[in-house]
Amino acid sequence: FPGWAVLGVVPLLLLQQTMALGLGVLLGTLNVFFRDIGQFMGIVLPFWFWLTPIVYPRSILPDWAVRLQENWNPMAAIIVGYQEAILAGSWPDPFRYAGHTALALLLLGGGFFVFRRMVGEMVDEL
Repeated sequence: FPGWAVLGVVPLLLLQQTMALGLGVLLGTLNVFFRDIGQFMGIVLPFWFWLTPIVYPRSILPDWAVRLQENWNPMAAIIVGYQEAILAGSWPDPFRYAGHTALALLLLGGGFFVFRRMVGEMVDEL
C-alpha cells in the first residue's frame, strides 16, 4: 500500500477535473454552433487516450516519445503523477504542475467566458 503518499492524488484529481470542466464547457458551447466539433472529438479522444501513458508504463517509450508527451500532452504528467503516488508511493512534485494549473485555469476561464458570451444565442441555435 502506498501509505500517506496516496493523498497526493487529491490535488492531481482537482487539477484534472478543472481541466476537464473547462475543456468540456468550451467544447460543449462551441459544439452548439459548430456541429463538427462533436465528430472531431469522437476521433481525437481515442487517440489522446492511447497517447497518454494510462495502460502502459512510460518507461517502455523511447526518449523522444517521452519528451513529445511532456511537451504536447498535458494529461501525461498528471497520469504519471497518479502512477507515482499510487504505485511508487512518492508525492507528486507541485512545481512540475505549475504550467498544468495555468492551462486548467485558462481553459476554465475561457470556457465560462465563451459560454457567458454565447448563452443568449444558444437558445436560438438549438
